[in-house]
Order: sequence, then structure tokens, then C-alpha cells
Amino acid sequence: MKTSNQEPVQEKAEEIEISKKDLNRIFWRSFQMEFSWNYERQMNMAYTYAMIPILKKLYKKKEDLAQALKRHLEFFNTTPHIVTFMLGISAAMEKQNAENKDFDSSSINGVKASLMGPLAGLGDSFYWGTLRLIATGIGTSLALHGNILGPILFLLVFNVPHILLRFIFTRLGFKMGTDFLQRLQQNGMMESLTLGAAILGLMVIGGMSASMISLSVPLKIGSGDGATKVQEILNGIMPGLLPLAAFGIIYWLLGKGYKATTILIGIAVVGILGAWTGILG
Repeated sequence: MKTSNQEPVQEKAEEIEISKKDLNRIFWRSFQMEFSWNYERQMNMAYTYAMIPILKKLYKKKEDLAQALKRHLEFFNTTPHIVTFMLGISAAMEKQNAENKDFDSSSINGVKASLMGPLAGLGDSFYWGTLRLIATGIGTSLALHGNILGPILFLLVFNVPHILLRFIFTRLGFKMGTDFLQRLQQNGMMESLTLGAAILGLMVIGGMSASMISLSVPLKIGSGDGATKVQEILNGIMPGLLPLAAFGIIYWLLGKGYKATTILIGIAVVGILGAWTGILG
């Protein structure tokens, strides 16, 4: 009786082509990025809207499409003019996920979370801090002299570079994402990328929580010059302890299923009562 030592040939997944037309649809839909901005997850709805054409092409089963849509409805925020770079990378990763059953889909949001902060720093400094000021200076100098070219040049100087870069970033993000992911899979480094992206993403969220939540206790223990501020005691234990505690409570409430509007109302009530009683500052 003969036995075969040949290993079973793995069935290769069918490659799904993402055309320039598909990327153009992402580009045009990216202009909606701030139309549905919300306090809970900020740009998530517009980001998902921009990804819909790609997701529909990649996932033919309703269950797979629903999971992909839900995946991109997570929190996202960055400079809107540079968002196409992230959309291109997400499209490349979704393509890999659709073609490879062993692909870790959680890495898609991990990469988004890790890149949105650094890209926002670059985008804000260039678009809002540099390009807008140049456009305003040119337009204002002409408008003050009654020249109709003032507002026209302002719009052209700001929008022409940003639209061109937005268009280029769509293709650049997709190409870089595809090539990069293929190299990672060949080298077996996808798990390292996923872990690194998750760690960096958590660091970004932690930094945002510490810098964007302002909470202090102005109460004092004792009287006169020898009085000790409660906030100084808390800072001595750990700087940013109250913002961390507030973030933890809100995170816990969201995990328990409380609606964002209910939590926002609760924050407003606690803030008003805390300021009125002098407990919170």
C-alpha cells in the first residue's frame, strides 16, 4: 500500500481588482468628511461612507459587508484634507482581508488609530498653520485695496493644492498599503504590526484623554498660607489622575450600554453642580 508524501495544495483566493475608478469614488466621497461630524465618534460616519464603494466590491456576503461597515464606524478623527491617505491604506487592508482568510481584521482599525494622530499633527500644521495663512495673506492684501481678485485668490491658493494632494494621497495610500502589506505577509511580520499599531493607538487615545479632559478640585485643606490644595495632593499621587478617572468612568458606562447622549447630559449635570458647589473647577 503506497502513501503519498505530497502536502495538499492550498487553494489560492481569487484576487479582487481595485481600479482607479474605485479610488476616484473614495476621493470624491472624502469631501463629506466633516458633514456628519459628531461628538461621540467624530468622523466615523463620513469615513465609512467614503469606504462603501470599496467594501461593496470586496464583500459579496451581507454578513461580511456588515462586519466591514461596523469596523469602520469606530472612532476616527484627523485633518480632513489628508484623510484620503488613510482611506487608501484602509482600502488596501480591506482588499487583503477579503482575499486572505487568515488576515487579522483587527489590524485595520489598529493602523487607523495609530496613524490618525501623527497625520493630524502634520496636516494641521501644514493646512491650517501654513497654507491657510499664506492664502489669507495674499487674499487680504488684495481685498483691502478693493481688488476682486482677493477672495478669488484666497480660494484658489488654499483649495488647489489641497485638492491635488487629496487626489494624490488616495492612490499613494493604496499603493503603499498594498506593497507594504505584501512585504509584511512574506516576512511573517503581520502580528508585530498588529501589536505595534494597537500599542501606539492606545498611546494616542491616552494622550488625547490627558490633554483634552480638563478637571480639577479647587478645595483646600486648612486655612491661611498653610492651606494645602487638594489638587496638589492628587497631582502628587499621579498627574492627570482626575481626567483618567473621568475617562475610566465614561468608558465603563459605554461598556454597560449607556447611550452617549445620556452620558453627555450626566457630564453637564455633574459639571454644573460641581462648579456651583465649588468641588470642581
